[in-house]
Amino acid sequence: MDKVLIRPLITEKSINDAQNGKFTFIIAESAHKNDIKKAVEDQFKVHVVAIATIITKGKSKRVGRKRQIVKERPAKKAIIKLAAGEKIDLFDLKASTQKK
Repeated sequence: MDKVLIRPLITEKSINDAQNGKFTFIIAESAHKNDIKKAVEDQFKVHVVAIATIITKGKSKRVGRKRQIVKERPAKKAIIKLAAGEKIDLFDLKASTQKK
């Protein structure tokens, strides 16, 4: 599996969860929990304790001049809990805002 982790999901809820050691990522739809664990441990050099996966349904919305209905793609999310004291720097917004 080439690309398991697509991107981190940065929302208000995920930032609050990151303070408690839970980090949220958008992942490939075909990814299994073992694949996710291996990808996170290899890429970020941390220890994964637990993984929860969620598949969100694609929402439909109206776009364009004729207000046609367009359906968004479904997405698969993974909430990853790390060992105590470990963190992923992508979710540390304080450090990234201070660099500017």
